[in-house]
Amino acid sequence: MSPPPSATAHAGLQRMGSSSSTFTTTNSLIKICRDHKGGINWMSLSPDGCHLLTASEDCTARLWRTSDNQCCRLLQGHSSYITFCHLENEVAFTCSADHSARKWEVATGQCLTVYTGHTSIVNRILVSRNLLFSGSYDRTARLWDVDSGRSLQEFQGHRNCVLALAHFSSSDILEASDMEGKEVKEFLVTGSTDCTVKIWEAFSGCCLQTLRGHVGAILCIVLDVPNKELFSGSTDYTIRKWNMVTGDQLKVFRDHQGSVICLEMVGRHLYSGSVDRTAKCWLPDTGECVRTYKSHKHSVSTLKYHAGILFTGSGDTCARAFNTRTGALQQVFPGHTFIINCIQIYDNVLYTASHDGTLRVWDIKEICSQTKHQKKTSVRSKLSQKGSLPHIFHNKVGCSPEENDDCEPVELL
Repeated sequence: MSPPPSATAHAGLQRMGSSSSTFTTTNSLIKICRDHKGGINWMSLSPDGCHLLTASEDCTARLWRTSDNQCCRLLQGHSSYITFCHLENEVAFTCSADHSARKWEVATGQCLTVYTGHTSIVNRILVSRNLLFSGSYDRTARLWDVDSGRSLQEFQGHRNCVLALAHFSSSDILEASDMEGKEVKEFLVTGSTDCTVKIWEAFSGCCLQTLRGHVGAILCIVLDVPNKELFSGSTDYTIRKWNMVTGDQLKVFRDHQGSVICLEMVGRHLYSGSVDRTAKCWLPDTGECVRTYKSHKHSVSTLKYHAGILFTGSGDTCARAFNTRTGALQQVFPGHTFIINCIQIYDNVLYTASHDGTLRVWDIKEICSQTKHQKKTSVRSKLSQKGSLPHIFHNKVGCSPEENDDCEPVELL
């Protein structure tokens, strides 16, 4: 847990917000939800956007309606703090320091299944294609039968804690013609404090690849499945790109000056958050850092891309909104008193969950509409310049704005 910034630092941040013309700290706060009696470690949004799930140090999880931001279910049963959660439309999953994971019914809040077998803290779960994976401080990961709670496979081989999980299938990385007549195989990716990433065949438990190169703990993993690439962030200050099939290390991204805490892939851009108080945008193909998002007073603990805006949460107790194209800070969201552990966005509403135990709800409709307008104006301006389209866009990367709103051009510095 990161300590809160000093009162002086927080006051300075407030003054900066009131005097700057480039961003605002205007009160877009809709609601503060104080129902939890301990810090919120994670938050998950249901696929249909109807509910949020928060996981807390108070040993409970809470289900919230996004329509009115009211708590509608209290999930009780864990005997120690809840480390992580995952929400589907009809069921929810949690994992805990009590060495277990649980499945819950959203409609009633009833616990449906308890997954026991780990011998230490379960710090991460992953639910995909009706498969439940878990990673633990006991140096193992496990695959579970979702309905019965039976452990189907134990992945042994890491020499230390398993902190990060990812999943893909053979059908994700092979052409349809190559899959003809073949059974679809499922794969698990694990990242550990032993400095390695491992790729496992899920049902056999066989370790297919061990990715070596990092000299620090692996804190986060993100997959670019269409390009068969894997990215890992580490306490060694680097991000590394790997070929998911061969296990070859393809690129090392070295611009961060602190541990890389979080990663997000959007289109053909990779976003990262670090202990060095910055977030960065990278070109995955070249490893070039094309944008740095500054002004944080502490670690960037979480980030999320939405509608041309990069939202970050920090150990300095504030969330921030940056224009991803220009790097400009557009808004600061102050008010939390401890580190922000998770961010979710739905229907022009920003949700921030903090170790201070509160869930804060913010209206971001105005900032999103401003960014959208700026983007359209920028495109019209560029198209009105002299020269052919290839000349106009010769210093861009990615696809054009018309093709995919999530794959925007980034001007090279």
